[in-house]
Amino acid sequence: MSNMPFPAAYFDDLYRQDDDPWDYRESWYERRKRQLTVAALPRECYRAGFEPACSNGELSALLAQRCDRLHVCDISEHAVHLARERLADRHNVTFEQRAIPEQWPDASFDLIVIGELCYYLSREATAELAQRACASLTQDGTLVACHWRHPFEGKLQTADDVHATFDALPALNRIVQHAEHDLLLDVWSKDGQSVAQCEGLA
Repeated sequence: MSNMPFPAAYFDDLYRQDDDPWDYRESWYERRKRQLTVAALPRECYRAGFEPACSNGELSALLAQRCDRLHVCDISEHAVHLARERLADRHNVTFEQRAIPEQWPDASFDLIVIGELCYYLSREATAELAQRACASLTQDGTLVACHWRHPFEGKLQTADDVHATFDALPALNRIVQHAEHDLLLDVWSKDGQSVAQCEGLA
């Protein structure tokens, strides 16, 4: 992928050597991060969700419980295979190999979850991704981004820089922010309504 420091083959090799290269299944940090992500969703149920960079499907498994339909993709064919195996019992999930943002799907979603992806991209590619995500987000939709804040080899941007790109879009209103030393989690919507407002409580 031209916008990433590592080609798809790099990630394919990574997953062939280890089907859980970032210890998503066993790491408490990763399990807690997934729980934080789904807890931050302002709506209980979604019609159509999209998770690019799904990796081996650990977060996808939780998102599938909240979506009528969930579409997931990854640049790595091997990761997509692992995600399909992980969610074999879920009949509401579709899987594809896609390079994001160039191959962003031509569809509308009321939930888009972007995790641990954009710091692999250039600023220009991140801006393109943000614009495509915003364009495909329904008026009542939710856009989530969560990224690791520590440096690592191949990282092109900080989590704060990535999230500022989304935050700068006039159509998006940030409704949740959770910031820690290790991670940054933001949630945006177009209507800007809080959970209580959505339920008519405020």
